[in-house]
Amino acid sequence: MSTAPKTREFDLIAFDWDGTLFDVNGMGLFDGVLPMLQDLRKRQQVLTVATGKSRKGLSEALSTLQLQSLFGASRTADETAGKPHPLMLHELMGEFGVPPERTLMVGDTTHDLEMAQRAGCSSVGVSYGAHDPTQFAVWQPRFVAHTVRELHDWLLVNG
Repeated sequence: MSTAPKTREFDLIAFDWDGTLFDVNGMGLFDGVLPMLQDLRKRQQVLTVATGKSRKGLSEALSTLQLQSLFGASRTADETAGKPHPLMLHELMGEFGVPPERTLMVGDTTHDLEMAQRAGCSSVGVSYGAHDPTQFAVWQPRFVAHTVRELHDWLLVNG
């Protein structure tokens, strides 16, 4: 029986912004998002943002929340093909030299999950965002988190 530590499954994690990390109704990060991101960074995982927001909107949000240092890169809908086209993820994977099988997309919409599938990546859905999670199954997410705590725990074990 091996006692070697489990190697992580994903080297790059791409997060959607609104509805996944950022609560548009509360106008701030969902509770627990900052510790989750910090824990993932401590594990040396590359964290990125793949969002339908504009570059201006995302840059303002990251600056206001002082989160720029947690994300290695980001792509927005006004600088590349919009979701569910896979180009956003292809660009992020290419920037860090990470293949699709080592990339995970986390999002709250069917567009996020479809983009991941079209890019050849795994995905995780979050049910606390925009879309009804009963619509997620067709895109075969690895997991559906109902809270940030569930997402955090799953990523620490499986990420």
